[in-house]
Amino acid sequence: MTTTFSFRLTDSLEKVLPKRQPRAMDDGAVLSGLYGETLSFQLAYACASDEYDVPSYLFRLHARSSLGDRIRLRKVELVPSSFPCYGKWDDDYLTTEPGLLPDLLTPLSLDEPIKAIPAQWRSLWIDVPLDAGMTEDTYSIVLSAEKLDGTPLWEGRVDIRPVPLALPEQKLLHTEWFHADCLADYYKVPVFSEAHWRVIDNFMASAASHGVNMLLTPVFTPPLDTAVGGERTTIQLVDVVKEGDGYAFGFGKLERWVRLCQRNRIPHIEISHLFTQWGAQFAPKIMATADGRETRIFGWDTPATGEYAAFLRSFLPQLKEELKRLGVFENAWFHISDEPHDHQKSTYAEAKALVADLLADCKVVDALSSFDVYREGIVDKPIVCIDHIQPFIDAGVDRLWAYNCCVQAVEVSNRFMAMPSARNRILGVLLYLYRMEGFLHWGFNFYNAQYSVRPIDPYRVTDAGEGFPSGDPFLVYPAPDGTAYDSIRGMVLKEALYDLRALELLEARIGRAKVETLIQEGVQEKITFTQYPKGWEYIDQLRKKMNGMLR
Repeated sequence: MTTTFSFRLTDSLEKVLPKRQPRAMDDGAVLSGLYGETLSFQLAYACASDEYDVPSYLFRLHARSSLGDRIRLRKVELVPSSFPCYGKWDDDYLTTEPGLLPDLLTPLSLDEPIKAIPAQWRSLWIDVPLDAGMTEDTYSIVLSAEKLDGTPLWEGRVDIRPVPLALPEQKLLHTEWFHADCLADYYKVPVFSEAHWRVIDNFMASAASHGVNMLLTPVFTPPLDTAVGGERTTIQLVDVVKEGDGYAFGFGKLERWVRLCQRNRIPHIEISHLFTQWGAQFAPKIMATADGRETRIFGWDTPATGEYAAFLRSFLPQLKEELKRLGVFENAWFHISDEPHDHQKSTYAEAKALVADLLADCKVVDALSSFDVYREGIVDKPIVCIDHIQPFIDAGVDRLWAYNCCVQAVEVSNRFMAMPSARNRILGVLLYLYRMEGFLHWGFNFYNAQYSVRPIDPYRVTDAGEGFPSGDPFLVYPAPDGTAYDSIRGMVLKEALYDLRALELLEARIGRAKVETLIQEGVQEKITFTQYPKGWEYIDQLRKKMNGMLR
């Protein structure tokens, strides 16, 4: 009766699937990055055993390095994916079958017993943040595994080589839609109770660590992914008192929200949409105190015109004054309605006209997929889905924004769990190459079923109740202590944004033309959002060349 172990070092772009032997890095592989980056790699492990004695599957991992407690260790957990992709896919998926996929990262202490599962590959995620205090040329990390009785099993080494330059500040405006109502529902705490504010603060910090510098701010409950006629949990930062035919507004909670954003280094405020999704025909849900009791005064039963238009004429000037008082008006962004399609352009245009004069001095952006809608002047500043963005690029639209979500499932970059990590990370290169001003994704922490018909447990349901491919609805998991657990997808997104910032630094040194030549080097076809190098090798080689030039 024996148990034998296998270990392989691999990089952050390898998703270690239980039934596939992972790609290996060389022993002594060198990882390089700039100050401000976090370098990540993995230790994959497996065991073969004919024993039923579970303790025989256990091992410990040790690390010898002058980096000490800079080294962070996390376990890569498998999570369920019952809906990995739509019925149409391309050949750049790891799987199209339902099953268990590696995604969740949970804390693990060095020297803590780790269990290998017979006939399965699993992995540990290891990372090191780089900063200006790291003045040595190279730092070695020697990892060793042993049985619980001290019997040696394996040893390997990874070298960390800092580039002694700091990443520049992120220029890209980046929002991952932040769903504070889902946090109250998951943790079962009253909305805007002290417990809820603590969780909001923790998740804001997590968002900032993912390069989010603009936060969806629910002045009223966002009319997003809500069934027509249905309601999401009320999450309204502005207090409304109905006084006869007029209204009074309280902004205390909004001020607390803005101050938390600022404390978490999130300078831009994204005001929730003023009209409903799918056509801008109705008002969002708005609660008010009337005759001493709280009641819903607007919602799906309220046309965009009429009384709601009068409400906005009262509300928006006061909101703008409050944003100025808080010092964030210049960094405030407004939405009319999400993603108007061709058959909805007339109602969107009507809603936009209702507030055009009120928002004349404001930044207004909306998601869009139709170039015709833009060409007709219906949406002035579009956030374009990346599978429809080429006509906008060809037309020379300046300061474009891009987004991806569930529908961007074929040819383009995305972060579904069933996709390889390189398909997530290439985003940084594309955002740089096409000079995107901003990037949006709708799902930082959407813990509801599709259309918000009920809350879900994100540890069991990763696809919004089979509404969207696994990995689309959320980037982080709610930890038991009210903080956010990372995912592989979140860490790789960070790497994509590091790439973007490193490219900008290189441009400042050698000029944009040379950087664009470097990006295209060795690639036969012109790189676009739908045509780009697949696989990890291109990104690995590009960063090595960039880092070498920066050194």
